[in-house]
Amino acid sequence: MQEIITYIALSMGVAWASGLNLYAAILVLGLLGATGNMTLPEALQILQNPLVIGAAALMYVVEFFADKFPGVDNAWDTLHTFIRIPAGAILAASAVADVEPSLSFAAALVGGTLTAGAHLAKAGTRLLVNTSPEPFSNIGASVAEDTMVVAGLWTAIYFPIIFLVFLTGFLILLIWWLPILWRGLKKIYDTVRRFFAPTKTRYLAEP
Repeated sequence: MQEIITYIALSMGVAWASGLNLYAAILVLGLLGATGNMTLPEALQILQNPLVIGAAALMYVVEFFADKFPGVDNAWDTLHTFIRIPAGAILAASAVADVEPSLSFAAALVGGTLTAGAHLAKAGTRLLVNTSPEPFSNIGASVAEDTMVVAGLWTAIYFPIIFLVFLTGFLILLIWWLPILWRGLKKIYDTVRRFFAPTKTRYLAEP
């Protein structure tokens, strides 16, 4: 039972982390496997290949800087909607591939959804944060996300039960936060639309 919990925690941990920073997640697992600090499941052992570690490190550095500039981070997140979610599903499935094929398929479905949720929360929150005129809140959010990836994966690997409790709390928070996020983004969209509307239309739209 403990072994199953460990596999599930790793699977959901890497899926969740991929939604925040895919390259950091791959780099952390790759380095832990390559240095002998953990034994990766067979399907994930490719992550400890030096070429994979090098590529993940390079892309992490690119994301590290892109993530610190308002506007650039939003474009980066938009692009990675098509990268993080399928990659998170694949990593989640690979983490439990040694256990049971049906579990691997289920992990891909649940993991992909979890990655999508984490990604949407990150990208949407960044859009709200970027409405602030000062750059420090954006930098702080980026550093916090990177820290969460490392701390979350470390907890998933070494304290799987604690991570699963944390993940349950995250899902509850996500259900609460997404509707608020949607209303905030809609307000930003309406403000921008009115700003670029013709003068007459803008005048009529004002209360």
